[in-house]
Amino acid sequence: MGSCQSGCPSGINSNQALPREVMEQVANHPCYSVSGSHRFARMHLAVAPACNIQCHYCNRKFDCCNESRPGVVSELLTPTQALHKAKYVAKKIPQLSVIGIAGPGDPLANPQKTFKTLELLRQQMSDIKLCLSTNGLALPELIPDLLDVGVDHVTVTINTLDAYLAADIYEWVIFEGKKYRGIEAGQLLIDRQLEGLRKLVERHVLVKVNSVLIPRINRDHLPELSREMSRQKVFLHNIMPLIAKPEYGTVFGLAHEAEPTPKTLEQVRQACGQYISQMSHCQQCRADAIGLLGDDRSQQFTRDQLPPEDVEYLPVLQERTSIQADLVSGGAASEEDAYLVAVASEGGIAIDQHFGHAKSLSIYSVSCEGVHFVQCRQVPQYCQSSQTCGESGFDIFELLADIDALFCCRIGHDPWEKFEQQQTQPVIDYAWHPIHEALTKWWQQQPEKSIHQSQVG
Repeated sequence: MGSCQSGCPSGINSNQALPREVMEQVANHPCYSVSGSHRFARMHLAVAPACNIQCHYCNRKFDCCNESRPGVVSELLTPTQALHKAKYVAKKIPQLSVIGIAGPGDPLANPQKTFKTLELLRQQMSDIKLCLSTNGLALPELIPDLLDVGVDHVTVTINTLDAYLAADIYEWVIFEGKKYRGIEAGQLLIDRQLEGLRKLVERHVLVKVNSVLIPRINRDHLPELSREMSRQKVFLHNIMPLIAKPEYGTVFGLAHEAEPTPKTLEQVRQACGQYISQMSHCQQCRADAIGLLGDDRSQQFTRDQLPPEDVEYLPVLQERTSIQADLVSGGAASEEDAYLVAVASEGGIAIDQHFGHAKSLSIYSVSCEGVHFVQCRQVPQYCQSSQTCGESGFDIFELLADIDALFCCRIGHDPWEKFEQQQTQPVIDYAWHPIHEALTKWWQQQPEKSIHQSQVG
């Protein structure tokens, strides 16, 4: 596993200290990090219209620009349209760090559209973090496919672990071509959700669980669910208030199901927080949301407002990286003594990977303000075998042209020379050293350092 999939920082409400590599993994994901939500933007691509369950609180609506809630979109996209839109948004919103698929149905109930979109994003937008939200019914068998396209954050909506309560939340569940109802449907869904959670955690994917607080049904049950999520090593629990206004046309809305008061929501979050970290900054985003949390700009990027020509992404990538480096370093990345470096690491802790074996590189800003993680950048594996190197069909050197130094434990003579020709310095002197310690020491040894070098680290 590359460091992009195991590790980034802060603002999360945690009951225990998080390893640095995990802090780095969540630092620029606005849903997983409170501080990240103020600096980084997310984008939801609406490519998945179908769903394999029917929740009493859900009514998937299209061509709706006046409602802000899950399941609502203004337009559906094909995978190609989604890629075109994503590139344009990335150009206009350089703080964009995460692209997810959250509906308007269930992404894994639309596997062809979902995975085609994710594959295109991974191939052409190497710096973007990919995530996905699902009800979990189809999750267990599709985890290998998620890993293959680089998804390392998954949100699963779990409202109860009690099949009797589930029967009051879900109308039906469709699994392997058969429709289930009642307690049988509830138990099937719960079993599949727990199986998917276990498999994700075993593969070091960060998991967030969403739960809709329905006071009449699961208010007293949610702390028990939180305790079980903690046992399952789920990273974060997000308890969202039921939205049940009659005009939304849901079963609960038409039945005048009571929504939780802010006080009830806070009480339940506090009760659950004794077991697992709680997300308190959720905005219950639309399935086509764009921008910072709480500042949805999706209506600025509808299809009819996009340019007809495709965006050349490499210049966008380099500009975005520069801006994001400034964001995480407090502007220090723009100083003359600052460097942008790439690190080949298996687990995000030490410089322990051969350049030719890396499928992703962690990008850091190193300056008088310290070492700051910026992003993960997916790269084509340079060596496919001991006899085949540099034949990926993609110019890895061009992809790293904005990088000042490349840290790895080993690198071949040919790529070394090519990097030097483009002013990217390969560095192997710190093989097996902890990343932050090595980058700090290296920066201190560079010529013409700032007089503030003592502040690094």
